[in-house]
Amino acid sequence: MDKGTILIVDDEKEIRDLVDIYLKSDGYNTIKACDGLEAINILQENEIDLIILDVMMPNLNGIEACLKIREMKEMPIIMLSAKSEDIDKILGLNMGADDYLTKPFNPLELVARVKSQLRRFYKFGKKESASTADDKNLIQIEDLSINLETHEVLLGDNLLKLTPTEFDILSLLAQSRGKVFSIENIYESVWNQEFMTSDNTVMVHIRKIREKIEENPRNPRFIKTVWGVGYKIEK
Repeated sequence: MDKGTILIVDDEKEIRDLVDIYLKSDGYNTIKACDGLEAINILQENEIDLIILDVMMPNLNGIEACLKIREMKEMPIIMLSAKSEDIDKILGLNMGADDYLTKPFNPLELVARVKSQLRRFYKFGKKESASTADDKNLIQIEDLSINLETHEVLLGDNLLKLTPTEFDILSLLAQSRGKVFSIENIYESVWNQEFMTSDNTVMVHIRKIREKIEENPRNPRFIKTVWGVGYKIEK
């Protein structure tokens, strides 16, 4: 069974080869690139299911590459970086990454994160158009339409570009309107991993979602903050 093709982008050959060995041993196809420019060229000529993207690279670094990739594709992106400061993690997530792993990392943990990201992404299947979905797969909240089958979000007539992780968070809240989800609830439901108290990943993603679906992100119509508890969609 073809488990998908992973693009490994890192300027360190040892890292590329290590990740390649572990992914292939788990049944994935792989393509390797040494910088962001090569990765962009590969994406234009190949069907890629997930990208593992290093931050610090020559020619076109991971942050710049992530921005360009998000203009073209919606597949999950896992960023790698030797930097562990929160600001670097937040920057990567802000640019459209779905997950972030700090070097040095356990290759088995990386493979687990690849599986988690692809499991969520494939859950919605290959899509055609939001207008063809059954009503049961369409959530309508005022002028916001969330299509669970096609992985599309419309605000009025405008198709919004959400990353796979942003879509999963939005659909989680939308499918249980009125329920308050803590940051821990959201993280463990979407990432399928144990939540770490200091992790601000969820807050970064909520802010990015609001920037895309809200007219005024500081006074949101859809995703409400329940102070000291978490987030909900109440309508």
